[in-house]
Amino acid sequence: MDIKAVQTSYARWAPVYDKTFGAVTNAGRQHAVEYINRRGGKVLEVGVGTGLSLEHYGPETQVTGIDFSEEMLQKARDKVKELSLSHVTELRQMDARALDFPDNHFDTVAAMHVLSVVPEPERVMTEIARVCKPGGKVVITNHFLRERGLLASLERTFAPLANTIGWHSDFEIETLLQEESLTVEEQRPLPPLGIMTFLVLGKSKVS
Repeated sequence: MDIKAVQTSYARWAPVYDKTFGAVTNAGRQHAVEYINRRGGKVLEVGVGTGLSLEHYGPETQVTGIDFSEEMLQKARDKVKELSLSHVTELRQMDARALDFPDNHFDTVAAMHVLSVVPEPERVMTEIARVCKPGGKVVITNHFLRERGLLASLERTFAPLANTIGWHSDFEIETLLQEESLTVEEQRPLPPLGIMTFLVLGKSKVS
């Protein structure tokens, strides 16, 4: 998927996202934010979109959100203003492949239902690992390709339509597990039907 396709797709989806894909991904978003709230601290949400998660973060967090789509970000900014979300410190337009933050900057980096829609997800994961503090966590919710069954066949069938539908239906979890500084600490299916996966990666501490 190329960046122009992402931009076009999400400009098209922005007006209806909350009631379509947003509704489908609510369970994953809730699990991720509940986990992050137990940790608190400085949080980066990569692919914040229309800001569906923002009102659910606790006051002990300081949340920065980024997204490539200005149309999505405007809806997120409207939510922050309407709901007076003082824990949201910044919302910025940014390419997740080149994060404009220093190394070891955030206690937690969240990526909710975004890694299968970005170009070069391996490069995005490198950037996520870079800006996460040693001992910090990377919290991911996403759909991953099944190895077998009818749904696996359907996922592969729709794969060539990635640029049109706005996400990779055949996205493999191994794509995210190549960073040496990140290790899997938790992995489990999410309701309904285990379509989405909740994943926590820990960044190794500096010796």
